[in-house]
Amino acid sequence: MDPYVGWYQPEQEGPAKRLWLRIWETQSETDKMNLKNLENANPNVNKAPDFIPLSEVNGESRNNNYFNPTRRKANDNRASTFNLNQNHDALIGEYGGCPWRVPNYNYKPGILGLHEEIEHFYMYMSPTETEHLVRSTVVNRIRGAILSLWPQARVEVFGSFRTGLYLPTSDIDLVVIGQWEKLPLWTLERELVVQDIAEKESIKVLEKATVPIVKMTDKYSDVKVDISFNMSSGVKSAELIKQFKDKYPVLSRLVMVLKQFLLQRDLNEVFTGGISSYSLILMCISFLQLHPRPERLRQPHNLGVLLIEFFELYGRKFNYVKTAIRVKNGGSYLSKDEIQKEMSDGHRPSLLCIEDPLTAGNDIGRSSYGAIQVKQAFDYGYVILQQAAAPPCALLARHSVLGRVLRVTDHVLQYRRWVRDTFEPFFFPRRAPEPEPSDAEPDADARASPPLSALQCSSPTPRRVSAHQSLIIHHITSNSDFNNIPSGVMQQRYGNPNNNSSNSSSNNNSAGSDKGRAPRSFTSKQRRYNGSPPQRYRGDSARHKKRRQFAQPR
Repeated sequence: MDPYVGWYQPEQEGPAKRLWLRIWETQSETDKMNLKNLENANPNVNKAPDFIPLSEVNGESRNNNYFNPTRRKANDNRASTFNLNQNHDALIGEYGGCPWRVPNYNYKPGILGLHEEIEHFYMYMSPTETEHLVRSTVVNRIRGAILSLWPQARVEVFGSFRTGLYLPTSDIDLVVIGQWEKLPLWTLERELVVQDIAEKESIKVLEKATVPIVKMTDKYSDVKVDISFNMSSGVKSAELIKQFKDKYPVLSRLVMVLKQFLLQRDLNEVFTGGISSYSLILMCISFLQLHPRPERLRQPHNLGVLLIEFFELYGRKFNYVKTAIRVKNGGSYLSKDEIQKEMSDGHRPSLLCIEDPLTAGNDIGRSSYGAIQVKQAFDYGYVILQQAAAPPCALLARHSVLGRVLRVTDHVLQYRRWVRDTFEPFFFPRRAPEPEPSDAEPDADARASPPLSALQCSSPTPRRVSAHQSLIIHHITSNSDFNNIPSGVMQQRYGNPNNNSSNSSSNNNSAGSDKGRAPRSFTSKQRRYNGSPPQRYRGDSARHKKRRQFAQPR
């Protein structure tokens, strides 16, 4: 079993599993010993250099920051479940990996229970008001730094933050529109450091990528941001996705589940061997457009069936060798030979060929060199969920059906708690907790809006930032540019559960008030987490002092 793809299921526990696991581990240790002996015999064969070469850029010596997946740190992706079988307690030991499941809620067996879990997962993983406002503040700080360099430039938000389809650890995509003879990537890198927005070692300049970008991590909120130049098509693509969201209400829920499915397997980014979120969304749109039974899309309890059918289509049935995907003009499949007629510069269609709905001749999936791994992951998801929905396994309702292919790591939960405890007192200073709920069966509202589960662990003393930050936040949220930032799926669990994402803008405008309902209280089991921030945020007093300057005006 590839640890990137899956893990052992509850019914697989037993003596046979333990026996084969010992055999597997013994064989793995033998392979490592042979490899070690080979390296000792000839230490110069296939040995990576012990240094990163320096290059001269504009007369200044710099580190080579071009991203290489082999140099990727293990903690870059908090959601990664790689080697979950061996590191179970380290990855999901605290909360079990399924925090979206509502306590004391009786999930139906089989496919209906899968539908309920997808609904609860969507509401649980949707961004909270605090998370959205933190990201909006990051955007404003970066916009201010860019406009201080180039006052005539224009900074636009696109991607998942504009469409609202972003996970708690997703990147923010920004594009800078302006006129330059040469893209000022290194100038922007230097300004981000000078403005105290990002640390130099957290910035990566991908100058030779297909789309040159500056990748950075915000110094105070740890939000990752990708900044590109003069790529206005990204904004148009985001608006197109919004139109499809309105046309297909199930699109948002499918996309959120599938993004998490790929994210935890490190298959969510092109430069690490996966596919982009834009490609994934277009695949979902095409799947819904060409569904053989359109009435299925309007049935209220059909998300489980749609997810399994999506896995079946792109994991088993779709012909990646000869077929291309088109979503414009109602959607269709077409031959790759037809796509190649419109492509210039001698390019050929890629394995995952998706026609750009906005630019003729552009293949959205052309850089997805790991598309075959994505196909294998989809195939695995189809097999597991199909077996879980079958009558014999459907009786195991006490186990999560969605959790067979999806897990949320403790690192993600701790990060979300840290964001809430650190910044919520300044966005919502008068928000009070609700009374402790009883252990009785939840009412209809509770079923429609599941609690935040592990995120709601009580915190005795949330960390303070700075006393004057409320004034700074008021200044930012009252800025006209702030209101132009599109809202995500905002806090459906706080208000009317029937509200859709179209109400997000009104939620955003009232985010500075105390109208939002407080999260529900927590069970005694969920109080195990003591409320302290994650280990990676602990540091010396100087680091804490810098972090307390989040959103400080420049």
